[in-house]
Amino acid sequence: MSALPSGGGSILSLENDDLQSHIEKLKSKQLVESVVEDLNLNISYFIEGNVITVEAYKSSPILIEFISPDSIVNSINANLFITPVSDTSFRLEEESKEYSNIHEIGEIIELDGIKFSILPRGGGQEGSFKKTSTVHIRLLPVREVANYYIQSLTISPKGQAKDILSLGMVDPVSQKSEDFLNHLMLRFNEEGVEDKQEVAENTTRFIQERLERITTELDSVEVGIADFKRENQLMSIESGASEFQSKFSQAEQEIFNLETQLELLKSVEELLREQGNYELLPDVGVTEGGISGLTNTYNTLVIERNTYLKNSTTRNPVVENISNQLDQLRENIYDNIQSTRRSIRVRLQELNQREDIAQGRFSNFPGLEKGMRSIERQQQIKEQLYLFLLQRREEAAISFAATASVARVIDKAFTNNTPVDPKPWLILVGGFVIGLLIPLLIIFVKNFLDTKVHHKGDLAPLLKVIPFVGEVPRIGADQTDVIHQNDRSPLAESFRILRTNLAYLIQNKERQKGNVIYVTSTVKGEGKTFISYNLARTLASTGKSVLLIGADIRNPKLHRYTSTTEGAQEKGLSDFLYDYEVTTNDVISKTVDEGIPVDVVLSGPIPPNPAELLMNDRMEKLINGCKSQYDYLIVDTAPTMIVTDTLLISQLADYTLYVVRADFTEKNLLEFPKDLKKQGKLKNVAAILNDVDYSKFSYGAQYGYSYGYGYGYGVEKETRWKRIKRRLFS
Repeated sequence: MSALPSGGGSILSLENDDLQSHIEKLKSKQLVESVVEDLNLNISYFIEGNVITVEAYKSSPILIEFISPDSIVNSINANLFITPVSDTSFRLEEESKEYSNIHEIGEIIELDGIKFSILPRGGGQEGSFKKTSTVHIRLLPVREVANYYIQSLTISPKGQAKDILSLGMVDPVSQKSEDFLNHLMLRFNEEGVEDKQEVAENTTRFIQERLERITTELDSVEVGIADFKRENQLMSIESGASEFQSKFSQAEQEIFNLETQLELLKSVEELLREQGNYELLPDVGVTEGGISGLTNTYNTLVIERNTYLKNSTTRNPVVENISNQLDQLRENIYDNIQSTRRSIRVRLQELNQREDIAQGRFSNFPGLEKGMRSIERQQQIKEQLYLFLLQRREEAAISFAATASVARVIDKAFTNNTPVDPKPWLILVGGFVIGLLIPLLIIFVKNFLDTKVHHKGDLAPLLKVIPFVGEVPRIGADQTDVIHQNDRSPLAESFRILRTNLAYLIQNKERQKGNVIYVTSTVKGEGKTFISYNLARTLASTGKSVLLIGADIRNPKLHRYTSTTEGAQEKGLSDFLYDYEVTTNDVISKTVDEGIPVDVVLSGPIPPNPAELLMNDRMEKLINGCKSQYDYLIVDTAPTMIVTDTLLISQLADYTLYVVRADFTEKNLLEFPKDLKKQGKLKNVAAILNDVDYSKFSYGAQYGYSYGYGYGYGVEKETRWKRIKRRLFS
């Protein structure tokens, strides 16, 4: 036998028979279930450890002994947990039935109609039972276990002539699979021998019955010969017999053989009529009409049918098909017997006619010769038949006693030293490949699908034509989005840097007039109002006079930041643009939020025609009128791509701050401000990156901005490992 790493296998040679039939028989449910029952493979013991649970095949410290009948035990499905409590008691648990109770060793337990007892395995030392870990006893139906072994069993032909079968299977417990394969072959050979012996027994029984009948007939013929000689006062009929025997001995022998065949045909026909259901027919050696071959075929089908009936009923389609074949075959045997009998009788008639013609030539031959020979012929037939049956009986007895196994096992089951599963090298290589490819794939997919701006590096195409003046960090949920007096937060520091960079941008401007700074963006939601308000407060905190104008009259947001005003005005920019009687002082509100004075012009009511209002000269009048009063005019305008409002008044600005929001603005939208710059629609454009999440990037290495945002504010130094993880998973 050969075996697999966690199982076993066998190599066996078979007789010159249908190999596929043997394979099907080895995998039959009836055979495998008998092996499972013999070895109690439906009962498994597992020792629960701290890390893993292992099966204790033939090494379990306890055994379960059933008192209920096997028919009930072989169909149950249960999980029993045995936990020793003392040297003589244990706790029995069954989770599905919520059963938990303490029992004694050897006590008869009844659970769900099943009676059993728990016993320690023999040979245990005193007190060793209490030291036993929890034992899990798994009970499965025999049919379910048999199906598992049938599916696990692999059978393949071997050898040059393909007349050797190799059996193998994979199982976690190698000893169990070895025992299964060895016992499977044992049961396979036992059933094969039983089938052969059944044919020999039936043949012997039939021959014995025929011998008893022939003995009676032979006695009757011998008595008839004695009576014939006595009545005719004959002692011996030998005169003229030499010449008759020499001429017709061959014809006599043919008649003898044919009549013998007729008797055998009669015996087979009588047996067929006397039989009830399908039974084996004896092989009595009828050579005429192919009766012997049909009898062998009939016996083969009867054995096959009996094999299927062991595991099914007569309503099984396969059994019904075989029964139909047997019925048809029986009819064929009847037909062959009849046709063969007719053929023999025709031949006998021809031989008798030839004999009568010959007898006519011997007119002087005593008339008693024929009668005597007829009686002697009957005697010889009975004697030959008697001797023939005696010989067949001895052959059947020898066949029964010397029945050979169906298969010869070449190697018993054994286990390979190298396990087939799991394979450490495959797991390590697979883990390494998966661990390498999955992060790379995630990074690739993330970068491929990512179309947003995240950091200053993503603005590289825009910064080739537009200067960059600063970036604003992301505001946390627990942080305020408005800077305060003497504010040291990262937000305040970012606006101070923006203020410094803006001073470099406008340092050559005439100082007699205020600087008009537009704050705009591409689309809605990029934070231009947030930038406008905090930039105005940052400039005002240095003592500069600042006027903040809410010029986005379609979607005003500035009022959210100016809840507290001094002498709050009801009118706004839209009122000024529409009503020529409204003056500049009517729309300017004085605000001093937390000590930072900023004058504000709110947007006012939303008009139905904002573009037409911005096209008149009132906006220009407002800006030109306020230039002499303020150092800075910060104008919060509408998005440039959505509406045309900003472009209508863009020439009134001295500088335009274009806001781009991290994780929000699409990269393909960066082409729009570049086009506006090239076409001259915006004056002195500079870019601001808003809402940057500094936790995702190492700006100290890339851009040199870490100092202003982290150093000195309690920010811990980022380790290399944290930096690598952030880059991989951000």
